[in-house]
Amino acid sequence: MVWTGRVMSTLMVLFLLFDATIHIMRPPAVVEAFAKLGFPQSAAIGLGITELVCIALYVIPRTSVLGAILLTGYLGGAIATQLRSDQPLFSLVFPVLIAVLIWGGIFLRDERLRALIPLRK
Repeated sequence: MVWTGRVMSTLMVLFLLFDATIHIMRPPAVVEAFAKLGFPQSAAIGLGITELVCIALYVIPRTSVLGAILLTGYLGGAIATQLRSDQPLFSLVFPVLIAVLIWGGIFLRDERLRALIPLRK
């Protein structure tokens, strides 16, 4: 169970690191997406740095729950943005799936969280 959680968490961290990196590097696809969503290009770097800070908190065991909370908020903003700009259903569901995998990974690898939120048998 712990190793499954570690693998889930690692996959989510790798995906989020990629996402943060492209926000900072701003390739044409990101520039186009920001324009489509109505965001100024200047916001991309700030969002990328914010995401990196949240990822760092998630990776550190002592602050992993705080990191998961902050990443959930970050992804909630992504969902709100997708809703506001009338994007397809997948664009709304994808951040939800990422958040579920973030919390699933930490739930499986952290005994303290499992004790706080026990699953019923």
